[in-house]
Amino acid sequence: MRPKVECQTVLDLRPSNLKLTNDYFEKYERTSDILDENPEILDLAHQDLKDALVNASSKESKGNDGGFNYTSDMVLRAILCRKIEGMSFREITVRIDDSQSLRRFVRIYDGPMMDYTTLNRLENSIRPETWKKINRALAVGAVKAELISGEFLRADTTAVETNIHYPTDSSLLWDVYRVLARLIEKARAIDSDVVGSKRLHKRRVKRLHVKISRDSNRKKFSPKKRKRVYRRLLEQIAGICIWCGSVVEGLRSGVRRQKYDPINCAEAEYLVEQMKHYIDLAARVFHQTRRRILEGEKMPNDEKLFSIFEPHTELLIRGKAGKNLEFGHMIMIQQVAEKFITDYNVFNKRPVESNLVDDILGSHKDLFGQYPERFATDKGFYKDMETIKRLEKKVKTVAIGKKGKRTPQETEREHDPLFRHAQRFRAGVEGTISFLKRVLRLFRVMRKGWKHFMAEVGATVFAHNLLVLARV
Repeated sequence: MRPKVECQTVLDLRPSNLKLTNDYFEKYERTSDILDENPEILDLAHQDLKDALVNASSKESKGNDGGFNYTSDMVLRAILCRKIEGMSFREITVRIDDSQSLRRFVRIYDGPMMDYTTLNRLENSIRPETWKKINRALAVGAVKAELISGEFLRADTTAVETNIHYPTDSSLLWDVYRVLARLIEKARAIDSDVVGSKRLHKRRVKRLHVKISRDSNRKKFSPKKRKRVYRRLLEQIAGICIWCGSVVEGLRSGVRRQKYDPINCAEAEYLVEQMKHYIDLAARVFHQTRRRILEGEKMPNDEKLFSIFEPHTELLIRGKAGKNLEFGHMIMIQQVAEKFITDYNVFNKRPVESNLVDDILGSHKDLFGQYPERFATDKGFYKDMETIKRLEKKVKTVAIGKKGKRTPQETEREHDPLFRHAQRFRAGVEGTISFLKRVLRLFRVMRKGWKHFMAEVGATVFAHNLLVLARV
């Protein structure tokens, strides 16, 4: 039975005599108390972590990190340390291992610190739905303890980037070729007869990609020459895709005929799945490049693929100064006066902000049992005056400014002291977004995959809320 928490504590025999250090780690002590006061949070995390901890113990019992000794409570606290310190998995394992105060917070004490790969794998086992429930449980606990109130509510959306390079047609084609070439080399090590004696042309394809990248803005590089180079690049992509297709069939046949030993059989099945995945993405990149470059067609952004490693990435055109284009996803946060984020959402496709208002207010009522007295957002959430009047039946002050020209009645409404006060309150959400991105490192999600993207947002919101309650 995998335990949830290590109850045995140790004495702090070497306290710091520096006030700054004590003040810094005091927030961890208050955060630890909040976690202990809300045991349902650990229960939720334990449901996802218990199987992963058993698997970690079976895989790493012979290693140096002693993975079989860890509890769900230790893992959850190590994840919080990573978010609060704004570090990578490698950095935070060294930081915790070298800090007596962080060891006390994580409750590892004098035991062996887990390896960064172990922490990464364990954090990946916590689902985004679980982070959503954890944040809800913390909010319910804060309401019961009267640490937050629901009289004021503000909301806003922001973009969070995925970990991709700036996508161009030639760079995507080069990504496709080098990934498929790497898979072919692995398949050749398993069964050279299936792969054959054909040569890979990685250097040739890379030169074509570099030529397009360097010469695109030069006058001598005419559209005709550009298309000629792209045709040569597309020929290489088509060739390696056909080659990979034959390798997939050969590996499948070898697995069916039990040609390989158990280890190579498992590796062959994995390569088949990887090749199928990247061949499908290669086909999308091939067709969108041909349509855009060779045929001169303008493709809608919804039909474009911006990364073969993060295919869920969306192009966001928000017109921000210095950053007109962003590649990632939109998230929405709603916040009360105590700066506590009561709810959040991560959108696979950019939403229409005006359609989010009813869900925001409904979520707030479910948590507090009533609608807020003042609700403030920016102009992006404005739909029409009929909607404002409908909302004013529920909320005393709806501070959503109108886009464009205003009638005298609308101007008078927006000059009302309560409206202007609510708008000043709304501006505080920008500071929270800055804190999430600048301090908690949410400006770009470095973890791979859509589910891990959502989970990272949930973990960041959870860390933010714990810091808010620790200050209270």
